[in-house]
Amino acid sequence: MRARPQLVLDLAGVLISNFSPTFWPRLENESGATFQEMKQQFGYIRKDLWTGKLREKDFWIWLGSRLEQIPQEEAQRWLISALKPLPALQQLERWSEAADIHILSNHCQEWLEHLLPLIEPFAESVTVSNQVGLCKPEPEIYTLVSHHFGELNEEIDILYVDDQDKNLEPARQLGWKTLLADPEHRWISIVEQYLFRSVVEDH
Repeated sequence: MRARPQLVLDLAGVLISNFSPTFWPRLENESGATFQEMKQQFGYIRKDLWTGKLREKDFWIWLGSRLEQIPQEEAQRWLISALKPLPALQQLERWSEAADIHILSNHCQEWLEHLLPLIEPFAESVTVSNQVGLCKPEPEIYTLVSHHFGELNEEIDILYVDDQDKNLEPARQLGWKTLLADPEHRWISIVEQYLFRSVVEDH
């Protein structure tokens, strides 16, 4: 009997919205700091935040030291409100009938508390980077996820979906099929083919 497919999904840009296009411009409007300045500054700490080296609460201290005129509670509300379900999230229940679903995300779990209850019932595993001390595209975090696949054999199909191509290469090195999520969500129909017609190629 052929093993169930393993479907590994990113969160931001795949199941939920990225916060950057909304959050940073909102801060720009309220503070006078430019979008590019804030994105550049965030780039310096991104990896530490995603791996948990910089704690979530310390991120807000870092941000407050640069934007003193914006209350921390207000900024937190803006960020959380920027994280919203994307169309694919509505497909999880159906997809879970045909495949084992695994979540692999560079994120802060603290920011996902309002969304995880919509995801966890349909996922075999949820790996959030700041909880495991690793982040994509580090190969080790993909290996960590693979431990949730159960007993692997040559018959198992694994498909990984991410909205950043740089995060797909380590998955390819492990022999996973990969799919780049596009902003128009056309990738959803390809997953449908993979799960329900068993036809997919790397895209």
